[in-house]
Amino acid sequence: MSGPGSAADRLRALGLTLPELGRDSNYVNHRAAGSAIHVSGQLPYRDGELLGRGIVGRDVDVPAARACARQAALNALAVAAAAVGDLDRVRIVQMLVFVASTPELGEQSLVADAASELLVQVLGEHGRHARTAIGVAGLPRNSPVEIQLVCTAGSAP
Repeated sequence: MSGPGSAADRLRALGLTLPELGRDSNYVNHRAAGSAIHVSGQLPYRDGELLGRGIVGRDVDVPAARACARQAALNALAVAAAAVGDLDRVRIVQMLVFVASTPELGEQSLVADAASELLVQVLGEHGRHARTAIGVAGLPRNSPVEIQLVCTAGSAP
């Protein structure tokens, strides 16, 4: 789906829009360090509601966790676009996916794939990235997934 048109066009073709960004008084949504832009960990919020709660493999199944990962990636894309000024300028370097999961789950990468797929669908080759998917004991607000990005700003097409 990374065909012609702008990244915003491809996002709309998927039936998606970038969400509004929230603020926190204790940290910023992103921070530039040289040419790298570090996007703070994003949870799977949609319209102010967390899409899931609990541990993957116990409270949350893998398909629901994949939907959470996709939403968290969309939220991270919104932060990245705000950081560089335009979605078409976003170049993903690395994605770190935290999956709150049971020790025996072993499907963290399958959960993370949903986020990776969205980035490539929207940004094409600029969405391809290095990635780490990690199983953890718990995440903030009992979220099943959290996603952190490192990106750079390229020139718009």
